[in-house]
Amino acid sequence: MDFNTVPWVIYTSPEIAWVGKTEQQVKAEGIEYRTGSFPFMANGRARALGDTTGFVKFIADKKTDRILGVHVIGPMASELIAEAVVAMEFGASSEDIAMICHAHPSLSEAMKEAALAVDGRTLNL
Repeated sequence: MDFNTVPWVIYTSPEIAWVGKTEQQVKAEGIEYRTGSFPFMANGRARALGDTTGFVKFIADKKTDRILGVHVIGPMASELIAEAVVAMEFGASSEDIAMICHAHPSLSEAMKEAALAVDGRTLNL
């Protein structure tokens, strides 16, 4: 069992969910990393739901692009974090998530956009 891939969720409004390391932990461990984030304010489904609070943030190893942590604050964060858990269990990179086709319009597009942002390639911001 990899305890680093156990998702954490706080059922508040907005919901908060994360898996893996925080940026502070990565810094403390001396790991070189890159981050990418995407606000729900720029997500069409969040706008349609009237809940644009929060963002998705990816933390990836600078050399390998392997996902080290994902943090979600916003609508349905408890559901969205599962994609990151699966990705981390399979050793995925942020590029792997960025290349997946997500349904449109959906909240999960924020995951794709945050993964794209790791490499500075956000589409809808």
